[in-house]
Amino acid sequence: MKPPPFEYHAPRTLDEALGTLAEAAGAKVLAGGQSLIPLLNMRLAAPPHLVDINRIAALDTIEVSERGVLVGAVARHTAVERAADAARVQPLLRQAVRHVAHPVIRNRGTVVGSLAHADPAAELPAVLSVLGGQVEAASARGTRTIAAGDFFLGPLESALDPDELAVAAFFPAAAPRTGTAFLETARRHGDYALAGVAALVTLDEDLRVSGARAGYLGVDAVPLVLDLAEPAAAAQAGRPPGTLDWSEAAAFARDRTEPESDIHADADYRRHLVGVLTERALHAATAAALEGVR
Repeated sequence: MKPPPFEYHAPRTLDEALGTLAEAAGAKVLAGGQSLIPLLNMRLAAPPHLVDINRIAALDTIEVSERGVLVGAVARHTAVERAADAARVQPLLRQAVRHVAHPVIRNRGTVVGSLAHADPAAELPAVLSVLGGQVEAASARGTRTIAAGDFFLGPLESALDPDELAVAAFFPAAAPRTGTAFLETARRHGDYALAGVAALVTLDEDLRVSGARAGYLGVDAVPLVLDLAEPAAAAQAGRPPGTLDWSEAAAFARDRTEPESDIHADADYRRHLVGVLTERALHAATAAALEGVR
């Protein structure tokens, strides 16, 4: 199939791209194109203008500091996956990227593009949300920073204005003594997940759980984030450090999800997966936290 007609723009600077977006009503931004191109070919989208930002070298960046990882708009999944410094500062990012489709998709797809696409079944929106990250947006009018909790408005709907470009995303660093884990279940490897979870567990100096959070994909219209501090207290009650029972946290998560049924899985099965994946991910994140302090 072929896409509908559109006017193609290939800016070489950010200012040129923002100027085009300001003037070209209804324009869509092309970065990796792994979501947009299929939509165009199936005639599910028909933008009059396509703004290709791949020639803007200033957006092809991965900046790592002790504060976190700042990923530019055209940095590929593969580049982020292979960035050892980024994995050291925030291991959840690499753990999740490795679940994104297949290597051939990750070679072209972009981290920021996945966020801007705002698919609630995608991995990276859940990661940004559970970490409390941010998206940096720019337009000819100026720049702004959008918190993850405000960025995802609904399925395939973000807080970006029509003339705005998501120029970067910031993934905060893991806190000291924090372990992370990412798990999902799909019908086939590389398919969209039926359900998935990104988990973080933080220990105090006595190696007791001081914090636990989980972000979910595939079970709501936007990424769902749960604070698991209360079930974490129950998980370690009367037990020595490292021997936790996360079953109550699994039940807590199951009771707070309202997934929908579709041709791939019904709501009850997805809710069951939430519980199973939550318990497994929290155990894995706890083990990683303990390993990090040994």
